[in-house]
Amino acid sequence: MTNSLIDLRSDTVTRPTPAMLEAMFQARVGDDVYEEDPTVAALEQETADRFGLEAGLFCPSGTMTNQIAIKAHTEPLSEVICEQTSHIYLWEVGGIAFHSGASVALLPGNRGRLTAAQVETAIRPQNVHYPTTSLISLENTHNRGGGSCYELPEVAAIAEVAQRHRIPLHLDGARIFNALVATGQDAREYGRLFDTISVCLSKGLGAPVGSVLLGSKAFVQKTKRIRKVMGGGMRQAGYLAAAGLYALHHNVERLADDHRRARQLGATLAARPYVAEVLPVETNLVIFRLRDTTPADDFLAYLEQHGIKASSFGPQMIRFVTHLDVDDAMLDRLETVLTAL
Repeated sequence: MTNSLIDLRSDTVTRPTPAMLEAMFQARVGDDVYEEDPTVAALEQETADRFGLEAGLFCPSGTMTNQIAIKAHTEPLSEVICEQTSHIYLWEVGGIAFHSGASVALLPGNRGRLTAAQVETAIRPQNVHYPTTSLISLENTHNRGGGSCYELPEVAAIAEVAQRHRIPLHLDGARIFNALVATGQDAREYGRLFDTISVCLSKGLGAPVGSVLLGSKAFVQKTKRIRKVMGGGMRQAGYLAAAGLYALHHNVERLADDHRRARQLGATLAARPYVAEVLPVETNLVIFRLRDTTPADDFLAYLEQHGIKASSFGPQMIRFVTHLDVDDAMLDRLETVLTAL
């Protein structure tokens, strides 16, 4: 077994580079609960400016930013429309019910993507028997969809439905920069379609922790109290925010390298006789299904023997994620291991 680990489980496993660490060490800090941390304030404002929104709220995680947004937009006996494999529903520990007391209207998407017609049909009529539709949530890129991206006209059509029915539109943008780099969309043009956006810094951008919730100044002021009760009020958080600023300045455009490596990896897998299907590779996620003759547990154990980690993603399904800690030499080694099986 090699000593050089190739970790493809997620793009959350990256570690700060020396340059990012230096930026963290040099950060100017204060008590952010008192709104006195200049580096946190700079990160919040820069992230908001990129998407053309007024303000931001720095939080420890994307789950927290999503759940804060849902809590702020909804009330008990209301309902959130989302795709049935959305992160906010599948992977956030039932937080919608726990924090907000809200119901969920689950829609079957095309690799996680909804249409405006689907969303409009799911909006509840006013009836004492129904919850009130209070929020529409999209995810881009979509994790369970294999890093699939919305096209801008698709989002614009959903936004029109939301605006016409006066229902807020939220974006779980855990990998929104992957989507923007892959499609060439403009962040401000994209951001104007949403009332709120959760932007994660600790996935493809490589920061060690943190997400920023974006919205209007009034909305963000409201969410500070929700963040506090969830335990997300941090003190000298500027050391963490500095990593996020460094990530925004240096690690966005390089996402194209992750996408290139993922496409190459997808092509290699598609040619392997033990692979039944590879989902279309649009960004940095590669999801594939093994044939029944190659048990997933055996496949993962084989990779582990060669210093490679990956994730099970359902029956016979495997997920590889490329990121800034996976280089071309590692990709070559991985392909050699895959070809030898």
